[in-house]
Amino acid sequence: MQMIRNSFVLLDKVGLKKEQSIWNQGVLEWNDFLSTNNIKGISKNNKEKFNDKIIQAKKELFKENSEYFANEIPFSEQWRLYNEFKDQALFLDIETNGYYGSITVIGLFDGFETKTMIRGYNLDKNLLENELKKYKLLITFNGASFDVPVIKRFFGINITIPHIDLRFLCQRIGLKGGLKQIEKDLDIKRCKEVQEISGADSVYLWNNWQSLRRREYLDLLIKYNEEDVINLKPLAEFAVKEMKNQIFKTKL
Repeated sequence: MQMIRNSFVLLDKVGLKKEQSIWNQGVLEWNDFLSTNNIKGISKNNKEKFNDKIIQAKKELFKENSEYFANEIPFSEQWRLYNEFKDQALFLDIETNGYYGSITVIGLFDGFETKTMIRGYNLDKNLLENELKKYKLLITFNGASFDVPVIKRFFGINITIPHIDLRFLCQRIGLKGGLKQIEKDLDIKRCKEVQEISGADSVYLWNNWQSLRRREYLDLLIKYNEEDVINLKPLAEFAVKEMKNQIFKTKL
């Protein structure tokens, strides 16, 4: 189900409660809205404006212009774009040499293959920008607070595609704690060699690589980062499905 078509939160001053009221009237998706003359709680004047907005949204969705929705849908509701753009989604995670320090590794996962950008090798602004241009949706865990601001500060890059931060989505469906704890709660596995490695350990691994130049430290850091981005996909699948079930219940 492409949930974005069921969403009315892109309309001016329509929040979750008012959206629920619209659904309760049997207006479940955009075409229903356009074909219904009178909707309780929406004035005739606003109905005409909203019709125009929905027609525009349909055009932008047809063009796969995800950036349009990044600006029109509240950040907390951009998870609704997942099913529409999941095949063009980028799962991203960074490592630094200290909290809000310099970036050491960026892991990228398109759902099938991983790419790793490493400081001193291929960690390059133009390369990263070119990668970001390939995708319609960004998915992170705590990226709104950490990864995206650090990338912006480090490279001066503004990420304009919609962004699903799974940390906040997981909180809304009752999953607490960090990524590793949630993975355990959902029985999402990591490979054995990095199961016990934490974010703090990633700093240690990078510092050891820098000082000792022993390849095993870098290899372990890369593997840890790869597991971070790969595991975002099953987590996103679970969290989006659960969130949809919670807010839409049996209506859609």
